[in-house]
Formats: sequence, C-alpha cells, structure tokens
Amino acid sequence: MDPTLKISEVLATTDWVVFAVVLLSTFGVVVWGNARNRKQTDGEPGILDLLLMGRRLTLPLFTGTLVATWYGGILPVTGYAFDYGLYSWVTQGGFWYGAYLVFAFVLVGRIRATEATTMPDLLERQFGPKSGKLGAWMNLLNVLPVSYVLQLGIVLQLVFGGSLWQWMLTGVALVLLYSTRGGLRSVVLSDMLQFGVMCSAVALVFFFSLSTFGGFGWLKAQASIPAEHWKPFSNGVPLGTTMVWGLVAFGTLVDPNFYQRCLAAKSPQVAKRGILLATLVWVLFDCCTTFGAFYARANMPEADSSTAYLLYGVQLLPAGLKGFFLAGILATILSTLDSYLFLSGTVVAYDLAPKKWKGNVNVHHAGMVVMGLVAAVLTALFQEGNLVDIWKFFGGFISACLLLPLVLGLLLPGRLTDSDFYLAGMGGAGLILSFKFFQVAAMKLGVTEVAILHWEPFYIGVIGTLPAMTRGLFRKDR
Repeated sequence: MDPTLKISEVLATTDWVVFAVVLLSTFGVVVWGNARNRKQTDGEPGILDLLLMGRRLTLPLFTGTLVATWYGGILPVTGYAFDYGLYSWVTQGGFWYGAYLVFAFVLVGRIRATEATTMPDLLERQFGPKSGKLGAWMNLLNVLPVSYVLQLGIVLQLVFGGSLWQWMLTGVALVLLYSTRGGLRSVVLSDMLQFGVMCSAVALVFFFSLSTFGGFGWLKAQASIPAEHWKPFSNGVPLGTTMVWGLVAFGTLVDPNFYQRCLAAKSPQVAKRGILLATLVWVLFDCCTTFGAFYARANMPEADSSTAYLLYGVQLLPAGLKGFFLAGILATILSTLDSYLFLSGTVVAYDLAPKKWKGNVNVHHAGMVVMGLVAAVLTALFQEGNLVDIWKFFGGFISACLLLPLVLGLLLPGRLTDSDFYLAGMGGAGLILSFKFFQVAAMKLGVTEVAILHWEPFYIGVIGTLPAMTRGLFRKDR
C-alpha cells in the first residue's frame, strides 16, 4: 500500500455520492428534529431546553451522544496505536474505562442531586461564586477544540487538497451551521447519526482486514510490527508518563461533556446505565481502531502515524465503502467538535455573561462562533506539534487544577470552602504554567541535566493544588 497516496485519486463516483449523502443527512436530521420539537412545544425553546433538552435525554440518546462526543481523537489514537501497539489500548482505553465506572457508580447521583444547569453552576452551588467563575474559565479552556479543528482540517485537506487553514475554517463553519439551530437537541440528533456511521466505519476496516490478510497470527508474523507492540507496558515510555495518561483519563471526572449529558438525562438511572453501555461500545470501538492501526503498520510501516489508519482504510475498502469510511472518520471528529463548540457557547452565555444576557440564545450562538474562530487561530500555533501531546497537555492542565478539589468536594461536602477551592485551582494553574515556561526556556538555553525539568507538568499542577486543599480539609475552626 502507498503511504503517500492522494485520497481523491482512489475515490469512485459512488464514494463521493455516499460521502455527500452522509454529510447532508446530518443537516437533514437536525432540521427534521427541530421542526418536530417546535410543533410539540409551540414556540422557541427555553433555557433549560436549549442547554439540557429539558432534562429529557433518554437512554438510547444518552448513550449515542456520549459515545460520539467522547471519541473525537480518531487520528491521534490510531497514530498512537501505530507507534506503540497495545500500550495505546492501555493508555487510551483501559485507564479511561476505569474513570467511566467511577463516574457512573460514584458521581452521577451526587451530580444530579444538585439540579445544576452546567458544571460551573454546580461548582457555585457546591462551593461558592468564586469557584463557579474559576470553573467557567477552566471549562472554556477545556472545551477549546484545538485538536479537533486540526484533525478536521487534516482530513478535509487529504480528501480535497488545498490549504489546511482553508479547510479548518470551512470545517468549523460547517459545524456551526447545524449546531446553532436548536440547542443541545441539534447536537444530540446529529451525534446519533454520526454514532452509527463512525462505529460502522471502523468495524468495516477491522473485518475487511481480517478477511483480506488473516487474524492475529498473520499480524504477529509481520516483521514490520515490532515485538514491543504486543506488550501493554514495555514500550520504552517512562512510568511517570504512563501514570499521567491514567490521571488524564480520570480528568473525565471533571469533564463538562459528561456533566452536561448527566444533567440532561431523564434520571440518574438513565445516566448511570448510559455510561455503562457507552463503555461497552468504547471497548469494541477501541478493539477495531487499535488492531486497524496494527494492520496499517503491517502494510505500510513507513507511513506518517497520524494519517496511516486513514490512508490504509481507503486503500483496503472497495468502492462505495471508501466514501462511507471517510464519512465515518469525519463523523467521529464532527461529533466531538460540535459538542465542544456548543459547550463553549454555553460557558460564554450562561456562566460568564452579565446577568442581563445570561442564557440569551443569540449570545450563546455568538459565543460558539467566536470560540470556533479562536480555536482555528490557535490551531495554527500547534500545526507542527504532535496531536497526542496537544491532547495530553490540555487534558492534563484541567485535570491537575480541578480533579482533586472537585472530587473531594463532592465526596466530602462542606469541607472545602469557596476560597479553598478557588485557591487550589489557581495554585495548580499558576504552578503548571510557570513550570511550563521555565521548561521551555531551559530547553532553548540547552539546559537538560536538571532532573525536575523532565517532570510531567501534570504533577507540578497537582502539587500546586495541595496547600489550599490541605488547609480546607484539616481546618480546626470547622
């Protein structure tokens, strides 16, 4: 197989038709769903309907939108599997499954009991106004979809040619076109279609690979797949980095997408069962993408890992299915990007806007547009960076600052005050940014022998949260 293939050269007319039909269907299902809802509700949606679908998210909708939203990193995940083998399944799968189970069994009931509208709203109810504002700004950074805008631009550029910047802006505009039409309902309805397409696409690659080349025995016989790829932990990656991936995964416990879906569910039981069903789907999805990356490595080991799976899939599948596969890759990214942009608009319009504009639909949509443009501009700074590193830094930053204070606050209500939470989060953010600055400066000066400069920034951030949390947990004048 050709690792330098131009995708457009191998697409038949049927592929373009299938690709276009899937894309247009996303718009169609959103228009249909919103028209149907307006007839049932007799007017424009209120704030609860806009942000949380009126807390009417059923089990199938909850599961589908959660799966689709949470798996937008198709290029970095398959690229990591291409480079590291089963170690990728541990760091990008196993750790995360544990976090999902903790969220389902430990946090769902506590989150729903607050009757909050957003995660910052929950923080304000749980701790106080300063904590709510800090959570809002942290959320805004957390849902800034730099990695997903970049992935979307890469895929569209590979398919159509042209400049990356052009396709990043086009992709953001495409998402805004349908996700600003009907609140969370538009995002959920589009996610359901994208959920079916993305799962079917990766399954097709896996099963066609099995039938074309053979099973695991064939893979193990390929010299282009290093023996280390079959070992889940021994890949020359430092233990500290492996543990950071575990802690980044547990950043799920402070992720606004999970909170939004849980707050929108019809009941805590729906949220809990939905997370468990979604976890099962993610296990199967990870099986397909991980071993799909193995087959890509076996057939074109010299390919760029970030696009190897994509190029392998379009060369493996027959005409018609190539277009469906490309639509599936695009759906995987779009379903996450639309949720992140919607949440960014929510933070702007509900959590940060002045009281007179709070919950205003136009402010919400304007927030989505502005944050989409900001993400596209910032993406230019990360074009040369590793997608996995970008993902790890942003996920690790938020987790380091909020994970321990928020989880302890939910498990031990009343122990941390508003000031405790605020100072913990600010301490983590300040220390991690200062450390990153000195780390970059030291590298530019050629200073590499100082051991602490090789620490993962995540650990530095966690250390920054400890003084304020310790003061709160062991305060004597309680």
